[in-house]
Amino acid sequence: MFYHVWRLRQASMSGFSDIGLCWGYRDGPPEQILQKRSKLRYIAVVVRGLNLKRLSEIAQDQWGLVTRRQAADLAGVPRATLDRLTSAGGLLERVAHGVYRLIGAPIPDHLDLRAAWLQLAPDVPAWERTPIEGIVSHRSAASLYGVGDLPADRHEFTLPVRRQSRRLDVRIHKGAPAEVGWISLRGLPVTRPSQIASDLLRDNEEPEAVARVVTESLHQIYDYPGSFARALAPHAARLGLRTGDGVAVLRWLLDLAGEPDAKRWIEVARADPAPPERSSITVDPIYGRPPSIQT
Repeated sequence: MFYHVWRLRQASMSGFSDIGLCWGYRDGPPEQILQKRSKLRYIAVVVRGLNLKRLSEIAQDQWGLVTRRQAADLAGVPRATLDRLTSAGGLLERVAHGVYRLIGAPIPDHLDLRAAWLQLAPDVPAWERTPIEGIVSHRSAASLYGVGDLPADRHEFTLPVRRQSRRLDVRIHKGAPAEVGWISLRGLPVTRPSQIASDLLRDNEEPEAVARVVTESLHQIYDYPGSFARALAPHAARLGLRTGDGVAVLRWLLDLAGEPDAKRWIEVARADPAPPERSSITVDPIYGRPPSIQT
């Protein structure tokens, strides 16, 4: 079974003229020609070349999404063909400026967030990206984990260089990947919950909201108590606590949340002074969630 795209042509005395595209799954060799006799006699001809096949392969590995730059540079789709594919009734549906979804592909979770992430480096396919091209962070990261109750009304990313976005619903933060704790979650590079809590405090979010992110992450075993203590340590002094005392900041947040397991988690944090060896953790390929971190 092959996924094909056909160019629909009209036969006339002067030759053939393109009048649109049609697509779908069918058996048989890609060069098969279908003919339908009618008053105007239309002939659907299978489009030659591998460019459209390559386009569908790229989209398949990017949640059904592809950028205009990838279509042109990686798939070799001519501009005129791409314009037809993205027009009304075409093979591609626009989801953001320069980002399209293959019609018929399953709609992924957090579609708008994924499209905004692809826009950060439109020429680089998802499977070749590194944290340098952008890490999902702050409220967007909390939303991806499903922790806390802060509305993710903007798409937030952390990049190593200062950068502005033309989109009002996209916010770019500056941060070195080596200094930002992150994992791969559902195919996206995402800051770890401990880093999220630190970033939210730095953004002056309500402490109660940050506390909820912390407690829900610990209950779901998405991160270590010790990791939270280390990430929160830089905020101790401005919160009126002993400079660098991340455990005290963690205790303060757990108390704000009225967490019954606070004592146990504080003991674990005190006994875990060394940072994890890896900043990137592979997620469960089926459920798309971080592996449980045993404490």
